[in-house]
Amino acid sequence: MTDLLPAPAGSPVVLAEPDWTGRRDAHHARVDGWLAGHRERRSRGRSHPVEDFLFEYYNQRPYQLRRWHPGPGVVLAGPAAGELLDWRGYVAVADGVTLDTATVLAARLGTVRWVRDLLAATAGRAGHFGCFGLHEWAMVYRQSADELRHPGWPLRMPAEDVAAVVEERGVRCGHVDAFRFFTPAARPLNLLQPTRADQQALEQPGCLHANMDLYKWAYKLSPLVPSDLVADAFALAREIRELDMRASPYDFGALGLQAVPVETPEGRAAYAAAQRAFAVRSAPLRQRLLDLLADLAPEPVPAP
Repeated sequence: MTDLLPAPAGSPVVLAEPDWTGRRDAHHARVDGWLAGHRERRSRGRSHPVEDFLFEYYNQRPYQLRRWHPGPGVVLAGPAAGELLDWRGYVAVADGVTLDTATVLAARLGTVRWVRDLLAATAGRAGHFGCFGLHEWAMVYRQSADELRHPGWPLRMPAEDVAAVVEERGVRCGHVDAFRFFTPAARPLNLLQPTRADQQALEQPGCLHANMDLYKWAYKLSPLVPSDLVADAFALAREIRELDMRASPYDFGALGLQAVPVETPEGRAAYAAAQRAFAVRSAPLRQRLLDLLADLAPEPVPAP
């Protein structure tokens, strides 16, 4: 296959067994803190619109998030490393067990390049902070109560008032995976009509969904992406999701989520300030992921 690229150059890092098992165990403990409530609710057939969203919307299962991967160019020494040989992509080498980066990359190269180019284009743009979270309002616009995405949770105002906010403010969403959940009646009200084909041309670093999706891109490319980066992206995505729900037209007060009333000037100002803060915090995560992917697929990235 002529399209293959070599694994990143350089000597591998060899981790002694106490070192890497300590990192693995710390990762397990971190993830278990996120999973406890999720597992308890699942046993009772209940769901939480913030805490469970990342497991329900994204297709990374809890056990996959918990599994620790060291990433490319790392050799795990000691007999305990033999357990990784049961996982796809790992091979035995003279000093222990390591990811067969070249083989895994060969199977994922197209995705690596596409995600790399998306992240580079997004990082190269200025953020936009004028959407005020109305994508969530567009997802309930002119819907009946039994059609809502979060059944069992009331709206903060009558459905007619929700519709009036959407119609008065308009919607300015450029994220394709948010737009696809708009109600049919709301789609024509959006300033843009984003599609998968123009995702790289539209995605920008002020978008809450683009920043939550750093988690998606990180786990989709696992085990090429080390688990600490995946977990960091997950942690930030959980916080972003909370803002997403607090700014929605739903009333999640029973969960301790105080509304950000984007239907008011004060609420819009608060939302934009929080959105800017998340853009700042997402930038280094995006760069860490971009640097890794640029090392794996180092040909020049076209300008956005």
